[in-house]
Amino acid sequence: MAYNFFIDSVQLPVAPSSLDTKIRNKNTTITLINEGEVNLLKKAGLTELSFDLLLPNSKYPFAVYPDGFQPATYYLDKLEKLKIDNKPFQFIVSRLKPSGDLLFDTNMKVSLEEYTIKENADYGFDVVVSIQLKQYRDYGTKVIEVKKPSASAAANVKPIAKTTQPRATTSAPPPPQSHKVVKGDTLWALCKSYLGDGSKYPEIAKKNNIKNPNLIYPGQVIKF
Repeated sequence: MAYNFFIDSVQLPVAPSSLDTKIRNKNTTITLINEGEVNLLKKAGLTELSFDLLLPNSKYPFAVYPDGFQPATYYLDKLEKLKIDNKPFQFIVSRLKPSGDLLFDTNMKVSLEEYTIKENADYGFDVVVSIQLKQYRDYGTKVIEVKKPSASAAANVKPIAKTTQPRATTSAPPPPQSHKVVKGDTLWALCKSYLGDGSKYPEIAKKNNIKNPNLIYPGQVIKF
């Protein structure tokens, strides 16, 4: 089975040999008087992912470079930018059968918690980076402002019978029906741009009879 790793739409040159996925729970165990222990079940916590990444400084036959060879500094600069920007990004791992068909994938919005750059004589000119990611869930708060009418205004207010008419609704214009692939495009990024949701890329790949969603080529026409 072949693996492809993507961080913020950038494919890593060498897929890590292992990926650790830790799914935490927030359950609480309490002790009741004369009743022993009970476990209070709560929603699952954030998933944590960790792996060691080899960044070659030489072009190896087993490495993958969709846009041409890039040295280790290219990927180190990318990691530094993700850390400094303080924004979540998409992490994708696709698992392919020997035939090239997609088996299943991991597609998750994450934050870069920390990474450690390792330089060792055993690695030669290459660099190894230990990376820790954590699942990111969108959240937000609502602010409601309540204004009380003045006493004089409230005294003069009379109830008014009001008939509401249904408002005419206008639908948003449909997204472009097709896109001609150019160098640097990824199916996830195109779905994010055209459909507003990058996670729809398996659906679009199936619609376009694309066996491997991570391999699209310049000149190819993608229909949405």
